[in-house]
Amino acid sequence: MPGLHRRTGWHYLYGLVWMRIRHFAYISLMALALSGCNDALETAQVDLSKVKNKVEQPLPGHILAQMSAKGMDRNSPIMIRIFKEEGAMEIWKAKTDNRFDKIADYKICAWSGRLGPKVKTGDRQAPEGFYDLTRANLNPNSKYYLAINTGFPNRYDAANGRTGSDLMIHGACSSSGCYSMTDQQVLEIYAFARDAFKGGQATVQLQAFPFRMTAENMVKHRLDSSYDFWKMLKVGYDNFEVTKRPPEVNVCEKKYVFNQQATDGGAFNAAGKCPAMSTPPALTAALASYGKTYDADYAKAMSKFDGMAWYDPTEAERKAVVAKTRKGRELAYAPTGTSLEAGRMVKVAELEDLMAKRTAQGLAAKSAPGATPAAPAQPQPMAVAAATPAVVPVPMQNPMQNPLAYTAPEPQETAEAAAKKPFWKFWARN
Repeated sequence: MPGLHRRTGWHYLYGLVWMRIRHFAYISLMALALSGCNDALETAQVDLSKVKNKVEQPLPGHILAQMSAKGMDRNSPIMIRIFKEEGAMEIWKAKTDNRFDKIADYKICAWSGRLGPKVKTGDRQAPEGFYDLTRANLNPNSKYYLAINTGFPNRYDAANGRTGSDLMIHGACSSSGCYSMTDQQVLEIYAFARDAFKGGQATVQLQAFPFRMTAENMVKHRLDSSYDFWKMLKVGYDNFEVTKRPPEVNVCEKKYVFNQQATDGGAFNAAGKCPAMSTPPALTAALASYGKTYDADYAKAMSKFDGMAWYDPTEAERKAVVAKTRKGRELAYAPTGTSLEAGRMVKVAELEDLMAKRTAQGLAAKSAPGATPAAPAQPQPMAVAAATPAVVPVPMQNPMQNPLAYTAPEPQETAEAAAKKPFWKFWARN
């Protein structure tokens, strides 16, 4: 029956095509599912029980992909930034255009003390300032999983008589003057530094700030006893914001100076008189432009927060806001909340009362029987500090040439050696 054969053949062909369509759809769905699984694996936290060699553990695939997208070499230089109040740590990395871009950020699990610099051994303060980290600062044998020594005290700290040692960025989420991360976080941070050192970076700059140094934040904290110190740090903060390159840091007259070139054969001495100095003209112009914007923003913030100031919480108050996260965990696990979570804006009169109560409580604790002598509380002056703030940057309209470019003649090298030279060494001083 020809008609039956034609219909049967048609059904056979239809069935064959339909099977192929279903097969293709199944393969596509499986590929999509597997892709989703891979994404989930890349963004999940590392299972530390499966890490065979924590010192050489590679960075996660999703971070390497971001590096590639941003034009970064795996072994290019890095810079670390810390903001206490926000409880944030950032990793910045050099791109092929020699500027740095943020590649990773982490929530600091625990830091002790309050906003303000470390002054003496035992004050439980975490350092603030600019620190140079070398390969020797890496500690693969830390009892806190992995650690990086902050380099405190630096030249500025030593010149000002500040004392303390072994202040680290480490794991375990427990701090007594350190910046403590989770073990998973410090595994990545350590890998960033390790890879940069392998690429030839001699020193990694660590910038530790009390907060993001915007005009509003400077106004909020204008009554703090550390305000003058913070204004000095802000000059370095702004230099990086303008150039997107770690500033050159020196110390003289017991003060930080940034991107200054000693002239007339002078040299920088941390405790001595500053030499005659000059600033690269392009940088001077850029900072002046940003200064105008900052001054306007500062004036607006002063009007906005007239009669108000920031109450900086104690470490105990910061711990209280995350107390629930400690339940069921080992005693050593001691996260601290951020100052933003536990602090608040208050009227100046209320701030005076709060500071008076805090001082009284501190004196009572020190005079209690069996009390261990503690570091003296830092006074909190209620008079507004002189407002001569450093500049805060705004986005640059056009990329500028490196204002800190080193122009001294360098030894000639062969074409073969130049071809093998990592890109960042073309603008390094040595």
